[in-house]
Amino acid sequence: MTMNAPLTGALGAARPVFADAATAYIAANDFDRPTLVVDRARVVQNYDALAAGLGRAFIHYAVKANPEPQIIRALVRRGSGFDCASRGEIELCLSQGAPVAKISFGNTIKRGSDIAFAYGVGVRLFAADSVGELDKIARHAPGARVYLRVIVENSLADWPLSRKFGCAPSSLPDLLDHAVAVGLVPYGLSFHVGSQTREAAFWNPVLDDVAELWHAARAAGHDLQLLNIGGGFPAFYGQPVQAPRAYAAAVMAAIAARFGDVPQVMAEPGRGLVADAGHIVAEVMLVSRKAEDDLHRWVYLDIGRFSGLAETEGEAIRYRITTPHDGGPTGPCVMAGPSCDSADILYERVPVQLPLALRDGDRVLIRNCGAYTSAYSSVGFNGFPPLDVVVL
Repeated sequence: MTMNAPLTGALGAARPVFADAATAYIAANDFDRPTLVVDRARVVQNYDALAAGLGRAFIHYAVKANPEPQIIRALVRRGSGFDCASRGEIELCLSQGAPVAKISFGNTIKRGSDIAFAYGVGVRLFAADSVGELDKIARHAPGARVYLRVIVENSLADWPLSRKFGCAPSSLPDLLDHAVAVGLVPYGLSFHVGSQTREAAFWNPVLDDVAELWHAARAAGHDLQLLNIGGGFPAFYGQPVQAPRAYAAAVMAAIAARFGDVPQVMAEPGRGLVADAGHIVAEVMLVSRKAEDDLHRWVYLDIGRFSGLAETEGEAIRYRITTPHDGGPTGPCVMAGPSCDSADILYERVPVQLPLALRDGDRVLIRNCGAYTSAYSSVGFNGFPPLDVVVL
C-alpha cells in the first residue's frame, strides 16, 4: 500500500459505511482533505477482463486517465502497453519498467523536442492528424511508424470527442500519401468512439465509417497494419453498462465483421480500467438555500471542478454520491465546489437528490472516480492543495 495523503485528524461527523477495499479503507481512516483512494487489485481485475474480451487485440493503457506510478507498475506486470500523451508520461512509464516497444506517443499535438526525445529512447509509433504533424515527426523521428487519427461523426457516447483531434475523412488519402513522401511508414488508422460509450452496439455506426476508410486506403496501396480503436470503454456511474469482458468481445466481433482479418488491433482504455477502482472521500462544507422558499438546497463540498471533478463540465459524467444519511427523505440539490469561482458548480441543470438530514461536516463518498480526477486537479487554485491520493 502506498500513501501520499495525510490521514490524521477526525472530521467529527457522520460517515457512510461500505464494503469494497477502497471504501473500507476510507471508512477506517480520517482525512484532513479530499482524498482519492484507489484499489490496484480492482485495476488489475478490470485489465484482465478487458484483455480476455479483446482477445488478440493488445491494450495500451491511456496514462492520462490516472498516472499514479503504482498503477503503471501494476499494469507493466500484467504486460500492458501504454498510450502516452507527453514526454512526462513516457518518462513515467519507462521509470516503472514499461518496455519502450510497448509505448506509443498518441497525442496528435506534440512538441518537436518531445518527438526527438521519444525517438531517442526508442519509441517508434506516433499519432498524427495533419501535414504539419507528419512533417514534425519526419524531422525528429525519421522512418517512424505513424497512425492517422480520423474524425468520427456518429458517436453515441456520453462525451463525444469529435472536434479537437483527427483529420476529416476527405483529407485522409492525401495525409497517407504525404506520410510516404516524407519518409514515414503509414502504419494504421486511429479513431475515438467517444468517452463513456455505454453500449458496445453504440460503436457500430463509427466502425461502419472507419471501415470504409480502411478498405479504401488499402485499395489505394497503403499496407495498413494497425487499427487503433482508442478508448470509450465505460465505467458504471448509475446507468447500466455491460460487463467489461462481454463489452470488449462484442466490440471485437463488430470489428471482425467490418474489417476482416486486421493484422493488429490496439485498444486504449483509461476510464474502463481505473474509474471504478477509486472513490473520493470529501466533506460537506455548507448546506444552504438562496431564499427561504427556494425549492433547491445548495450543497458545497470541499472538492470541486478545479480540484478533481473537472468531468462534471456539462454534467456529462454524473458521479454517484453516497452519504451517511442515505435511506432517509431526500430533496433536490445544486452541488458546487469550494472555490471563489462562479464556474465551480458541479450539478445544477439536473439537481442531485440528497438526504434532507445532510449537514456541514458530514463525510460523503464520490463513487467510481478513479479516472480523470487526480490528473485534472489544479496545483493550488484559491490556495486549495491538489487532490490527495492513496493507492492500495
